[in-house]
Amino acid sequence: QVQVVESGGGLVQAGGSLRVSCAASGNILRSEAMGWYRQAPGKQRQLVTGISSGSSSSYIDSVKGRFTISRDNAKHTIYLQMNALKPEDTAVYYCYADINGRRYWGQGTQVTVSS
Repeated sequence: QVQVVESGGGLVQAGGSLRVSCAASGNILRSEAMGWYRQAPGKQRQLVTGISSGSSSSYIDSVKGRFTISRDNAKHTIYLQMNALKPEDTAVYYCYADINGRRYWGQGTQVTVSS
């Protein structure tokens, strides 16, 4: 079995920074892409960023230059550094991990940006 657990998040003022982490554990034979989706109230879940096992990353346009994803393969952990946060970044952030040929999800962590 595989578990995916997020940590970090919280409340920050606009312009501030937060870092969220996501760690996968369990019977990991093959770890592939990992990344983050977010879901704001009343909106659909959207892909924010992803990173391959080789650390190639991609971002949606609205976070480019502000968010940075990184990865520690030895720890099966990814990090999302979020800078210059905006109120529209407020959402529940969900981590995903493609492990052993299937996708696992974290429970979500709330990020709230006040104006």
